Amino acid sequence: MDRYEPLKIEEKWQKIWEETEAFRATEKAGLPKMYIAEMFPYPSGAGLHVGHVRNFTIVDVLARFYRQQGLNVLRPFGYDTFGLPAENYAIKTGTAPQEVTKVNIDNFRKQAKRLGYAVDWSREINTSSPEYYKWTQWCFLQLFKKGLAYQKESYQWWCPEDQTVLANEQVENGKCWRCGHEVEKKKMKQWFFKITEYADELLDDIDALNWPDKIKTMQKNWIGRSQGAEIDFEVLGGAPKITVFTTRPDTIKGATFLVVAPEYPELLSFTNDNTREAVLAYKAAALKKSEIERQENKEKTGVFTGSYAINPATKAEIPIYVADYVLSGYGTGAIMAVPAMDERDREFAEAYDLPIVETELVDRDLYGTPKKTYRMRDWLISRQRYWGAPIPIAYDKDGEPHAIPEDQLPVIIPKVDDYKPDNSGRSALAKAKDWLKVELYNEKTGQVEEMTRETDTLDGYACSSWYLWRYVSPHDTEHAWDAEAVKYWEPVDVYVGADHAVAHLLYVRFWCKFFADMGYLPFREPIKKLIYHGYINAPDGKKMSKSKGNVIDPLDVINDGYGADTLRTYEMFIGPVELDAAWDPRSVGGVYRFLNRCYNLLGNMTHADNAGIRHQTIKKVTEDIHRASFNTAVAALMEYVNELYKAGASEEDLVVLAKLLKPFAPHLASEMLERLDADDEWPKWDEKYLVADTAEVIVQVNGKLRAKLQVNTEDLENQEKVVELAMADEKVQKYIADGIKKTIYVPKAKILNLVV
Repeated sequence: MDRYEPLKIEEKWQKIWEETEAFRATEKAGLPKMYIAEMFPYPSGAGLHVGHVRNFTIVDVLARFYRQQGLNVLRPFGYDTFGLPAENYAIKTGTAPQEVTKVNIDNFRKQAKRLGYAVDWSREINTSSPEYYKWTQWCFLQLFKKGLAYQKESYQWWCPEDQTVLANEQVENGKCWRCGHEVEKKKMKQWFFKITEYADELLDDIDALNWPDKIKTMQKNWIGRSQGAEIDFEVLGGAPKITVFTTRPDTIKGATFLVVAPEYPELLSFTNDNTREAVLAYKAAALKKSEIERQENKEKTGVFTGSYAINPATKAEIPIYVADYVLSGYGTGAIMAVPAMDERDREFAEAYDLPIVETELVDRDLYGTPKKTYRMRDWLISRQRYWGAPIPIAYDKDGEPHAIPEDQLPVIIPKVDDYKPDNSGRSALAKAKDWLKVELYNEKTGQVEEMTRETDTLDGYACSSWYLWRYVSPHDTEHAWDAEAVKYWEPVDVYVGADHAVAHLLYVRFWCKFFADMGYLPFREPIKKLIYHGYINAPDGKKMSKSKGNVIDPLDVINDGYGADTLRTYEMFIGPVELDAAWDPRSVGGVYRFLNRCYNLLGNMTHADNAGIRHQTIKKVTEDIHRASFNTAVAALMEYVNELYKAGASEEDLVVLAKLLKPFAPHLASEMLERLDADDEWPKWDEKYLVADTAEVIVQVNGKLRAKLQVNTEDLENQEKVVELAMADEKVQKYIADGIKKTIYVPKAKILNLVV
């Protein structure tokens, strides 16, 4: 029997799979389908690290598992390639993002193939390819036509270093998440998608999703629907009235002051010569803080505007303050403060010596108009970047936007010599003078006119909001996705990721519902089941990062002689899929030894009869994979191999081992099955072999696990017998040397607790 040589075996089978296009997926009438995908990666110059491997291997284990069960499996792959890293690199080095992206993708693909992933490579997607972003632009136009893509002026986070707008979640401690430069607030005209139009449906459909509860809760909180009322407060002195939103209109008699956000449009109209300077200074300071900082700040700050409003319930004159704990995007950007009922209002009232009045409740409908509001804002989608999908809009001489006709898509990203934004903050696209001008028909004037292209590009989330539908027909030149292919493959059966718990998943759901309303999709939810897994951290428990120098390259692990099968199996064995885990080089070696033992069994076949353990293992591994408990499935295989070494392994035992092992270690398993002249059809268990003569009883001493006993099933109800077996166990004896004070045995739970 030759020795186990993983690199040699893996090279052989990867070549066979590539030459035979073993994982190419086609629509097959009458055959059950299984569409499995991961959140696709950004192909950085550093390439894949072992954290990515966990994500991709989960998908691959499931793809191979369902393929072995006879399902028609689609398992595609792609790259989310737009974004600041490539653009910043281009600004620094002058190297075109297109060139850098190609090199990075080639590296990622090479690594993925070395890992033996069962990918249909004919469906590979790159979001920065014109063939792809043509259809991202088409999607934008459909939203624009329906009024769901629109422009408005608003304060946005602005990074002076990267010269681009940032979303709230991209601002960390007042600094840009990418470059670390201090950010500022800037009032700009921006493009938005009106996701709030679908807020109720997005929220109401969450409970029915087969997603982890924590992800569903995060989505609910992000949408943040509140039911309440809007109430008008007249302002003394002729200033515009203030409309507040409150979830407790019945507490209006306790409102002793009003508070408006620093961004409130009419803020200055409430000031006078004595207060204006202080209000402007406060506003400037508030705009430097992120909303998260403003909400988490325990010390309440604010400034009196100089004006008073009339409480419509009490007719009392109440002061108007500006304070940063009120957010412009929630409700109307103004609140009635009821310090007797609200903790934040009380803290503010105590800080500024404002009255706190215990109040009687009134009819909810007496003073206000019923209103729903949401924490979620419309989706800001324009970015002042070169490296993004150009927004397919041009402006006439009056500044009015016009859609680029669909037959002129894609709007190609032009080549430029300098990738820096221009002095006005526009992206480098503004420097492409020939590209900037376009002749379009103006419906208002009935003339073909020269117009100026939009120089903002789309947020990368736009490109990743629809790729799950593009995978089904990635080479279609006439449509964003083929209707029949979508009907066959969609929705996605299993989607796997470790990031984007809110934004990406919410945007995919929003676009799905919109395109369903447009008649382009026959379903309203894009993902049936979501697996959200933990990270693989460095051995010291810290997150892997190139800057920290603690990234582990999967090819280093493979080329050290362990092979891809060891790496794959280790990442599935490292711990429960939903939890973070630290990389442990010693355990990698342990998994390699396990696979080596599997291989060596080929040279030691016997005529042993292991039907009991064989069928128990089939059932255990099958059920564990179905519920994404990959670590316990691998543990069951290890236990099975241990039993085969004790009892001897028949050919049937080894065929089952190879079949169960294949999702995790496909190269080794394929080699074993070839030598055993067997197919890879997933085995079935027979219930008659699963009737156990013994049962496991947990033994605790003072509540701590000390041993596990195998007890004959007929003795389970016999406490005296179970205690006798426990006291005879060497693991238990050292804990009960001073005697047993009390015995607690629960036969149904199979737990014995000895109190000493």
